[in-house]
Amino acid sequence: MRPAALIFDVFGTCVDWRTSIAREVETVLPQVNALQFADAWRAEYQPAMERIRSGNRGYVALDDLHRENLAIVAERFSVELKDPSDLAGAWERLVPWPDVVSGLNVLKRKAIIAPCSNGSIALMTRLAKFGGLPWDCILGADIARDYKPKPLVYTNCCAVLRLDPAQVMMVAAHNDDLLAAAGCGLQTAFVPRRREHGPDQRTDLQPTGNWTVVAADFMELAQAI
Repeated sequence: MRPAALIFDVFGTCVDWRTSIAREVETVLPQVNALQFADAWRAEYQPAMERIRSGNRGYVALDDLHRENLAIVAERFSVELKDPSDLAGAWERLVPWPDVVSGLNVLKRKAIIAPCSNGSIALMTRLAKFGGLPWDCILGADIARDYKPKPLVYTNCCAVLRLDPAQVMMVAAHNDDLLAAAGCGLQTAFVPRRREHGPDQRTDLQPTGNWTVVAADFMELAQAI
């Protein structure tokens, strides 16, 4: 069945967060190793969300978690930020992978396209403006008020589009994201980003599940559906 909608992981799948964040860190904090700082900042991402997923904290938008995590990492690197909010906003200025904008424009002619990201609606909207991502609407964590891979994030995306999960395809470069979506009845597409974590990446180099589609990039994905 051709999907009526495709929903996308964004950080890593659609945009190169590591290089983009490091570039801004290098400008603001030239005294630190920018890639190490970017990796350390990203490493706080899952623990911060897990406190919410586990029920130990109420829902907090990712924008605020990024600012909190930035303070943690800045202290670890022994640096002081004159304007933390400016660097925290770097997550709204991430550069898309080369195939993404052209691929999304082709996919948009075939189906509804929307992010299913842990980023807030505000963050995803500004990121789309920055990178030219042609979404039809913005879905994801803010709709569910929870974080992937909790099932409600995926099923709420389907519900607000008034589609059955089987009519919706989750697109991600992360096998665990697809496993969670498949468990909710969605179709799945794996598009690897083998340098998301740099040249020494060891995870998500290959599909680890029986996904609906495996494609080298978004243009190949558009040809496959």
